[in-house]
Amino acid sequence: MIPIKNKKKTLEVTVEEMRNFAFNYIEKFAPSKQQLKTYLLKKYLKSKTPINRSNVSNLIDIVLEDLEKSKFINDKFYSESKAKSLIQRGSSINKIRNYLIGKGVGDKYIKNTIDQIRENNEDQDFFSAIKICKKKRIGPSRQEDNRPLFYKKDMGVLARSGFDFEVSRRVMDLDKDEYIKIINLL
Repeated sequence: MIPIKNKKKTLEVTVEEMRNFAFNYIEKFAPSKQQLKTYLLKKYLKSKTPINRSNVSNLIDIVLEDLEKSKFINDKFYSESKAKSLIQRGSSINKIRNYLIGKGVGDKYIKNTIDQIRENNEDQDFFSAIKICKKKRIGPSRQEDNRPLFYKKDMGVLARSGFDFEVSRRVMDLDKDEYIKIINLL
């Protein structure tokens, strides 16, 4: 007869298991600290491990601190890299800020990233709005006879993309020649 082992896990085994889950998630998604914490919390609340649920958050904090010390997760790097990719897609500064807040990045990292974007390019929203116009074929990229008909609709598209009224108006009032020159520079 095979003896039945006690199914209770020790804290060391649980922490090691949690660390392995975290490594797998980091490898797949490159998350922020808050995203990883949420993932691990959901993973352990759904599981049927006999560990005390109040201890789970403490264990997750220990694992996250360890991963942060070993540079596997870094909210500063996450913030900067996501902001760069969003700028390349043509996102506004407001949209970038809201995205980072939604991902649980700390306020100081968001502020530093936004300041860095503004330092590198004073008029980043203007150029991002032009990228949106090119991608969605609105505003100055429309045919000249259709532009007045779709002015309000195009302003709405830019507003939903996070651009303020002044930037949207400047982009919508561009001549076709100026727009083509700017597109060629981008």
